[in-house]
Amino acid sequence: MNNETIFALSSGHGKSGVAVIRISGNNLKYTFSKFINKKIFTPRHAYFTNLKDDDNYLIDQVICIYFEAPQSFTGEDIIEIHSHGAPAVIEKIFDHLQKSNMRMATPGEFSKRAFYNNKMDLADIDGLAALLDAQTDKQRQSALKSMIGADSKQYDTWRNQMIEISAYAAAILDYSEDELPQNINKIIKEKTTKLYKEINNTISRYTAVRAIRNGFNITLAGAVNVGKSSLFNTMVGASRAIVSDIPGTTRDVVSAQLDIDGYLVNLSDTAGIRDATDTIEKLGIERTISEIENADLILHVFDATDKKNTPYIQKENEIIIYNKSDLLKTLKGNGKTFYISTKTGEGISDLMSEIKAQIHKFTNNAESTVAVNARTKKLLADCAKELNNALNTPNENYDIFSEHVRNAADNIGKILGTITAAEVMDATFSQLCLGK
Repeated sequence: MNNETIFALSSGHGKSGVAVIRISGNNLKYTFSKFINKKIFTPRHAYFTNLKDDDNYLIDQVICIYFEAPQSFTGEDIIEIHSHGAPAVIEKIFDHLQKSNMRMATPGEFSKRAFYNNKMDLADIDGLAALLDAQTDKQRQSALKSMIGADSKQYDTWRNQMIEISAYAAAILDYSEDELPQNINKIIKEKTTKLYKEINNTISRYTAVRAIRNGFNITLAGAVNVGKSSLFNTMVGASRAIVSDIPGTTRDVVSAQLDIDGYLVNLSDTAGIRDATDTIEKLGIERTISEIENADLILHVFDATDKKNTPYIQKENEIIIYNKSDLLKTLKGNGKTFYISTKTGEGISDLMSEIKAQIHKFTNNAESTVAVNARTKKLLADCAKELNNALNTPNENYDIFSEHVRNAADNIGKILGTITAAEVMDATFSQLCLGK
């Protein structure tokens, strides 16, 4: 860590009523005193002042707040300047700060300083990055839980248990049986098995956590001209997809994001599947197949009036929908089969209720475990592999057993950042924006 004083815009870019500029460094009391033109001041109190440049020209009327180390986000002294949000004002303040021997922060540098000053670990920072990207309430809840340390607490518990198991396994080689806890061989294997199951269970919930953090993927599929685009527009509430009686109108995947019961949903309308000769339509159908493969839920649409409809084997993550029900005299929908009319709205409410139920079922218990992302999933998988290797150590070789469990603990340490490679840290902090 260097001792340079850094600054960045912590609020959003663009025209706004108020902008928040954050400064972090060592011994910023004199700087703050100069900003507010007062020798005596109280930390965490807001001071209204005329911020002037070195030539005593007024830059803006601002509010300044001083956060004294270590009671701050970074653990260093922090100054917050709340100015008017005009781009010209922000630019002038930046220019003044640069002339005062400060530099613009790199993305995530504030959080990196917080990490080095033991204010946050990497699991907390993963949560912060997710919170800054949150678009729905469920995303906010999940990210906030991670950011305030719930994930770190679980990781710490697992790591401490692994360190204890590894120590006892090593001690078996160095101490006599009467100097160790009774049945220690059995106990450490039972504890290792329990940890292995817990971590594998957490990994298995990755897709549910991913659906909360990145969005639940719903794909509309079916043959041409069955009403997929009409249903898409009905769900989105706008004419996003072209609707036509001409078969094969949709040539590419049309996507939209929805908030359904607080969950972010990535809804995709796809090209109708048929034997196409058109090169562009063929590409659209290839993308349709890819969307279906990656879907968390498939809405398979059929034309209810088509007498050629044949029995269809329903996939586990699939809802069968018969559109154009307004043209039928009798309806036979049940379970995960729905008759709807995008023209009259008939059956749409029941269909949406089922979609909500499927989302809740898919994400069930995702919030009750650590929020696994791509980075932590890899490390947890490596951890589980080491625990499995320990449990399968031949001939009760506790030296090797201990080494495998210690390696597992090191992988948890990498998640937290207590043991980390530079490239892991860089990838983590680069998720964040300037001012964080």
